[in-house]
Amino acid sequence: MSKHKAKIAKVFEHPISTNIDYKKFLKALEHYGAEVEITKEHHAKIHLNSKMFSMALPHRDHALSKDTVVEVRHFLEEVGLTPDSIE
Repeated sequence: MSKHKAKIAKVFEHPISTNIDYKKFLKALEHYGAEVEITKEHHAKIHLNSKMFSMALPHRDHALSKDTVVEVRHFLEEVGLTPDSIE
């Protein structure tokens, strides 16, 4: 499994993973065609398959919160980027 696919797969793990580094995760999304924009408000706007998702980035560490992981999981399912859909 490639490192990018592994980062996407971590979002779909049960129980919810609490150690997903947002920088590495965003790089994995870019690898699969997403356009990522970091705003001044410390949010990441993710554009993929004609859909947009905005997520707050962590301030203290680099790990995504459980709530953010759940939101990202739903977005990825909506745009069709799941571990099963990745070669």
